[in-house]
Amino acid sequence: MRREPKSWIGRRKTLPAHTKRDYYAVLEVEKTASDQEIKSAYRRLALQYHPDRNPDNPEAEERFKECSEAYAILADQEKRSLYDRFGHAGLSSGAGTGGYGFDPSVFQDFGDLFGNLGDIFGFADMFGGAGGGGRRRTRAQRGEDLRGDLTLSFEEAAFGHATEIRVKRHETCEGCRGTGAAPGKGATTCRTCAGRGQVVSMRQGFLSVSVARVCPSCGGAGVVISDPCPKCRGQQRLEKVRTVQVNVPAGVEDGTRIRYAGQGEAGVFGGPSGDLYIVLHVQEHEIFQREGKDLYCAVPISFSQAALGAQIQIPTLEGEQELKIPEGTQSGTVFRVRGKGLPVVNSHGKGDLFVQVKVHTPAKLTKAQRELLHQLESISHVENKPERGLLDKVKDIFG
Repeated sequence: MRREPKSWIGRRKTLPAHTKRDYYAVLEVEKTASDQEIKSAYRRLALQYHPDRNPDNPEAEERFKECSEAYAILADQEKRSLYDRFGHAGLSSGAGTGGYGFDPSVFQDFGDLFGNLGDIFGFADMFGGAGGGGRRRTRAQRGEDLRGDLTLSFEEAAFGHATEIRVKRHETCEGCRGTGAAPGKGATTCRTCAGRGQVVSMRQGFLSVSVARVCPSCGGAGVVISDPCPKCRGQQRLEKVRTVQVNVPAGVEDGTRIRYAGQGEAGVFGGPSGDLYIVLHVQEHEIFQREGKDLYCAVPISFSQAALGAQIQIPTLEGEQELKIPEGTQSGTVFRVRGKGLPVVNSHGKGDLFVQVKVHTPAKLTKAQRELLHQLESISHVENKPERGLLDKVKDIFG
């Protein structure tokens, strides 16, 4: 008797039962795995081996088909019971797996199985018509969120600011109240898709799957408007420009987002409006640097002020303020002025102002100044040793 060529055996759709791997091993789960564990394992493996993620990779394609067959059996309680009792032999009749094919009804909850990831790899097109997602186009859909950008001066961010911005957005058409139909008219169920928004066809081959496409007659809406609203032309919404009052609280930082609920795009099919997010951009200050709620600045003093002590004027966001410089103050010393920083957003607290004094050395000296400094040098002695940085000093003083 002539043997079948190996190449012909390789093309057979149904492999002999004894060559198939254990379904639990295929999905990498224990035999005691729950339905949710099996579903999660299949989701992970299907995403890993899906052909869209592995183009021109026949091994990944075979692995995807193998996982699909295993899930089709283990997700069905009756088939799983037969498989647990008799193995692959128990599925040789009545199981309907057809080798690596599987029953599309298993995937009636495919949208739930893959969540929002379904659209990434095209699962929604492949299986959308097989389950409860067929009418998703006619369900209420939330409007999109909008973003606006607002630039503030340092002082406006520090003390708070009220202003207005103009926002271009889609709003529900007042003429049809969002139905898309002319006043007194209504929409009729699409005859092509029977209101599902999709047309479904079966694709036969190595895999038997149901393929859903957007209905060409209604564009996925599930309904047909024969007499559209003359104002919005059946689009349910109109683009308008609105003025929105923006109240910036005191103490906001650069990059802060303020949310205005319901001020975004209007929803469709009765869905709620999206939100409006205002992103704040705070300009830098010419004197102060910010660190959270605290402010930092540097002020020059003369050698005599540092040596003898003095009362000097320092800048704050609220105007100048007097600061006492003790006798013998060293260049780089940092003074803390409590409560002169920035407000804490939506709170009564305020940060502090840290002032670093730097002894100013004149670039040019008069003859009298030079003589006095020579006299001082003759009776002074300073060891030229390096000192630690400013950060360490601040930690020692205020930590």
